[in-house]
Amino acid sequence: MPISDPATAFRIEPAFWSGKRVFVTGHTGFKGTWLVHWLSALGATCRGYSRAPETDPSMFELTAAHEICDHIVGDIRDGAALARAMADFAPQIVLHLAAQPIVRYSYAAPIETFETNVMGTAHLLEACRATDSVKTVGGVSSDKCYANSEWEYGYRETDPLGGKDPYSASKAGTEIVTQAWRSSYFSEDSAIGRALPVASGRAGNVFGGGDYSEARLVPDAVRAATAGEPLVVRAPGSVRPWQHCLESLGGYLRLARACYEGGMEYARGNNFGPAN
Repeated sequence: MPISDPATAFRIEPAFWSGKRVFVTGHTGFKGTWLVHWLSALGATCRGYSRAPETDPSMFELTAAHEICDHIVGDIRDGAALARAMADFAPQIVLHLAAQPIVRYSYAAPIETFETNVMGTAHLLEACRATDSVKTVGGVSSDKCYANSEWEYGYRETDPLGGKDPYSASKAGTEIVTQAWRSSYFSEDSAIGRALPVASGRAGNVFGGGDYSEARLVPDAVRAATAGEPLVVRAPGSVRPWQHCLESLGGYLRLARACYEGGMEYARGNNFGPAN
């Protein structure tokens, strides 16, 4: 069943989204499933493109999300298949959530992490370039795209990109790829493309119901409490911003609408996080 009335949360206007054709990558993941339910409640027509759910249980399967979207199983590393799935659907808005999202896993699988996060984004942007119906692209990034300088204040969008681990470096790479396509193919001055607002949302750590991933603090805490076992905190000295998943998703939806209605003014990287 759809999640109860998320359309009223965070001032997201159903009138804008009703009838919009929205292509979502990574729709079988934790945040992607929430987004599909939200878009459905708003009246949008959604096609999801993603690998099969990677956790057992998974929120996607538990909430029967395949019943409320056009569910396509595919890999964003397969550029040709991705382009066909997008062109056939002819979306107006593209929301790119597909990624390898786990820092700890990136140490074990750095090549997969870069292939998915960096080259997957390049394939996504190429598919958008080949699909004339697309009017707005919203990419989901991470606050870990910034060079970690260990300073006290929150990172600003103008701070240097970087990364000391494969995941963070891949997210910096994602932002650089997005900027390259934005400047080369999607700017108002492009001689080989068209003006297309391409924005990225850089969110910090999120939590919320339905997250069954490994090596995440809140799911680990729930698993430990359920099993009556001690909780192992991997980095007890770290300080990180946290937000509910609907806060970041609401931000992405508002950003996509701003790009759709306001054009290139909003086509840039945007931080999403709580106040200090």
